[in-house]
Amino acid sequence: MTRTGSVPGRPFGRLLSAMVTPFQADGSLDVAGAARLATHLVDEQEHDGLVINGTTGESATTSDAEKDQVLRAVVEAVGDRATVIAGVGTNDTAHTIELARAAEKAGADGLLVVTPYYNKPPQAGILQHFRTVADASGLPVMVYDIPGRSGVPIETETMCRLAEHERIIAVKDAKGDLGESAWVIKRTNLAYYSGEDKLTLPLLSVGAVGVVGVPTHVFGPDTKRMILAHEAGDVEQARELHLKLLPAYCGFFRTQGVMLTKAALTLLGLPAGPVRPPLVAANAAEVGRLREDCAEAGRTIGTADQMAHHNELGVAL
Repeated sequence: MTRTGSVPGRPFGRLLSAMVTPFQADGSLDVAGAARLATHLVDEQEHDGLVINGTTGESATTSDAEKDQVLRAVVEAVGDRATVIAGVGTNDTAHTIELARAAEKAGADGLLVVTPYYNKPPQAGILQHFRTVADASGLPVMVYDIPGRSGVPIETETMCRLAEHERIIAVKDAKGDLGESAWVIKRTNLAYYSGEDKLTLPLLSVGAVGVVGVPTHVFGPDTKRMILAHEAGDVEQARELHLKLLPAYCGFFRTQGVMLTKAALTLLGLPAGPVRPPLVAANAAEVGRLREDCAEAGRTIGTADQMAHHNELGVAL
């Protein structure tokens, strides 16, 4: 199976998004919409891969059965030409193993496993968790280090020990500590993917290979151009693209990223739907500011009529 950008050193490609999970107006799963959105991201936004059922996919409020449905729909839609990574991380090792095995049966190419959250295990527990999950299936694992959500970072020594496992091959890095990331890159063969869009270029400069983004739902081609420019040694072009895209990279996170991403996709006529509680729809002011951020980054989303309709409803379109 040939997938764009999937080569040694970049096992999942260069450009990926943590894809939103589209819902119907009543909040039920939109399986057809998920397939359509995945196709758009791969064919129009130049993605090499997609992460399904991650945080931006509202994994906290989707059932295991819904996770399986949307994963299978995306694999069927784009699995022949893009890597499909299943988010399976929870704060329960046994439950994570169940999700990992289900994802393997559904046809996923890899697993995204986040640091166990809320219960804040010690480093020994973190090490055991990831190793146990990696042992439970034959799929490669991308470790997701995001202490702002998990409550505890994966320390450098722990990450280096995780790299010894044959199926732990990549990191989605949302730690925001370039120095420690550089040490891991120096000491291991882990493929680093930026988990913070605004830090993608800085991470590339110390050896990262790509991004698992969120604004990339809308700004995929320019983000890919930035990565390719840096890879080709054209640092100036990469810097120019980074600065051009910076308003969007920051703008999508003025509130919860999934809320604004769904608003943007809806304004572009793409499947998204509402968010599930306890999240709420982005309000008119938030969407208006997002449109300004996107325009500054070179992309117009939504029309005046759509925004007027948004203001009348008080919800994302």
